[in-house]
Amino acid sequence: MEKWVYMFTEGDASMRNTLGGKGANLAEMTKLGLPVPQGFTITTDACTQYYEDGRKINDEIMTQIMDEVTGKRFGDKENPLLVSVRSGARASMPGMMDTILNLGLNEEVVHVLAEKSGNPRWAWDCYRRFIQMYSDVVMEV
Repeated sequence: MEKWVYMFTEGDASMRNTLGGKGANLAEMTKLGLPVPQGFTITTDACTQYYEDGRKINDEIMTQIMDEVTGKRFGDKENPLLVSVRSGARASMPGMMDTILNLGLNEEVVHVLAEKSGNPRWAWDCYRRFIQMYSDVVMEV
């Protein structure tokens, strides 16, 4: 079985072809002990497989993704799931999709994030950035 999903703690800078530039850098920052939130990267090969499968996430990839997000759900008041959507490219190129951070934040979840972090200003700033990125990248506003 191919490995399609890597926790940040499993990767490093040498895995740029597998994790993409952003994924490898997140793994490297985690290894250095920087305060990177827990997360995972779906491999660049999974992106290629997605297109080969007719723009559908196959069961094997979906199973590996769900194994990593167990207990987290969009909109959950106890353990909210936030997702960052980035291009699947091994290297950033002009014209590639921009990043959307914090997909899953809404007015209810931002209160949970503020309480759990003890930093309401930071939580609301995350929400503001999500709205700005979504407006720009998805809605082209």
